[in-house]
Amino acid sequence: MGAPGIPPIRLGLIGTGLAVEKLHWPALRQLAERYVVTAFTDPSDEQRRRFTGYSGTDPSSATADRTALLARDDVDAVLISVPIPHLYEVARDALEAGKHVFCEKPAGVDAEQAAAFLALAAAHPDRTFVVGENYFYRDDLRYARALLDDGAIGRVHLVAWRHAVRSVPRAGGFTGTPWRHRPQYRGGVHLDAGVHHIAQIRLLCGEIALVHAAVQTANSTIDAPSDLALNLVFTGGAIGNYTASYVDIPVPPEPNDMRLYGTEGVLVLAGAEPEYRVTRCGPDATTHTTVFRGIDNGYRAELVDFADAVQFGARPVGSVAQSVANALVVQRAFDSAERAAALALEPVPGAGPVPLWRPRGSAGLFDGLPGQRISSSASFAA
Repeated sequence: MGAPGIPPIRLGLIGTGLAVEKLHWPALRQLAERYVVTAFTDPSDEQRRRFTGYSGTDPSSATADRTALLARDDVDAVLISVPIPHLYEVARDALEAGKHVFCEKPAGVDAEQAAAFLALAAAHPDRTFVVGENYFYRDDLRYARALLDDGAIGRVHLVAWRHAVRSVPRAGGFTGTPWRHRPQYRGGVHLDAGVHHIAQIRLLCGEIALVHAAVQTANSTIDAPSDLALNLVFTGGAIGNYTASYVDIPVPPEPNDMRLYGTEGVLVLAGAEPEYRVTRCGPDATTHTTVFRGIDNGYRAELVDFADAVQFGARPVGSVAQSVANALVVQRAFDSAERAAALALEPVPGAGPVPLWRPRGSAGLFDGLPGQRISSSASFAA
């Protein structure tokens, strides 16, 4: 995916916790022609040792803090993976140091800081600045978007998605992170995890014009609302509902699938790692299902897109504006819940409809990407 004669991006890691270990490093190790880690820092001695152990990175590449890392001449870009309340200040420091920035989501702890993210990006037009959103790059979601763009189910008029899971602290997992138990960011889990779902909704259904929401607290392990019921009106005319519940009791197996109802068919997105399914139901009582296995949820592709932006000037799909648009849906939903009213969303400058990402120089969706895709057809009783 690189280009002959172009050296890899010299990357500094600011934070080497769970997100790097479980999400970003597995992608980076597949992209040796695009990235080389030249420096890293983490306030935890244990995290630094753990990173060097599983990555094989030279321990001498460790720096005392981010100031020392940002002062290095052998760092072109940084990947920022720190707790949500610190993302903005670290991104600001990195941009002011002249580095390209790939920052973990979300874009801001609240609506005010989301606006600050936009201003920060505008103040550094000569730097590539991305707030990561891997759902924009997931193979199954991009395939579903391509089907919709081709009119596979006609005009989408209704969206229905319920997501209910048990969420309790688990050692070694994201729910075990102490700063997530008492979140210092508005929206709690619905901002932290929910922005991914909003990204999926926007990628597939277009821009949201109106929200009407209610929230409720029913999880004793999280100091924030666990439940969100969100009614949506889209600029294209569709309506929909998104319900998310993160509770502390066992939840029986549930489909947790997303359904898009069109004038000529229905599209169903279901599954979780390691297998995702996209099923199109046609008006002739037939279904066509494509199963995705071995995909990495888009982490590799978003880093490819970031590298293309840094090295070739490509416009990244996961721009700051797009991530701000995701975050502001959550913030506006919480405004709606507090006011018990339906509220309009103003367009985010520079965002607009999410583009469909394709590998650079390719007309196909999956050229050069890992993963397995299996298709089948069947009939159902109409």
